[in-house]
Amino acid sequence: MSFDVTHRETQEAVRRALAEDIGSGDITSQTCVPAGRKARGRFTALEPLVVAGIELLPLIYGMRGAVDELRLALASGDHAAEGQGLAFVHGAAQTLLECERVALNFLQRLSGVATLSSRYVQAVAGTRCRILDTRKTTPGLRRLEKLATAAGGVTNHRLGLFDAILIKNNHVAAAGGVRAALERVKNTNLPVEIEVHSRAELEEALACGAAHLLLDNVSVEEAGEWIGVIAGRATVEISGGIRLDNIRAYAETGADFISVGAITHSAPAVDINFRLDLD
Repeated sequence: MSFDVTHRETQEAVRRALAEDIGSGDITSQTCVPAGRKARGRFTALEPLVVAGIELLPLIYGMRGAVDELRLALASGDHAAEGQGLAFVHGAAQTLLECERVALNFLQRLSGVATLSSRYVQAVAGTRCRILDTRKTTPGLRRLEKLATAAGGVTNHRLGLFDAILIKNNHVAAAGGVRAALERVKNTNLPVEIEVHSRAELEEALACGAAHLLLDNVSVEEAGEWIGVIAGRATVEISGGIRLDNIRAYAETGADFISVGAITHSAPAVDINFRLDLD
């Protein structure tokens, strides 16, 4: 998949990460390592994983001065085996050392999101259901984390509050009910989805022409029953309480989508290391 590193938010995230870690300078490397010394570095997967964010490496090293050579062995979305080399870099030892932690932080975090995303996608393989990500992301890293979920095979949901309408229970309460909320958004020309929490709300939303329904925190049995009532009149997303051990059952209810916050808010970092050798 294409992992775009040209967006302003991505550039700023990398710049902030480097400034946060290096500050006025890597005093350990500057003190211990001669300025002219050259070295080679290797990023290695220490467990099976799905790669994400490896395309950030040229950006990271480029912001700290050019390296002599940088080779990416894999791309975002590729599967790596334990012990497989992901990327190789050659340049000033000081530069490689000062970029090491920032590079690993991005690679381990984003590949962790992609790897967990892939597990959820695999869990529903063979059903009609697609997995969606959510806005439950690390502040300031949403664009990168959504690229990582896509690398794992997940379908990106809305990027923020600005690009689609999702009417949740608090919006329904504030608007004065399901019908009132749907009436207010019908001429926006934006995608509209509404969350329903009861059969009454479900019937009202369908009567108002809702085309995309969100069933939140329902049991598998309730989901199947409600999807039967909907009978294809609207697309259906399920959310809330979704785990790897139950997602297959939810997918088999006939849901079109299942959104999973855990793929971003609870993804563990994967184990990737960086080893440096002198020329």
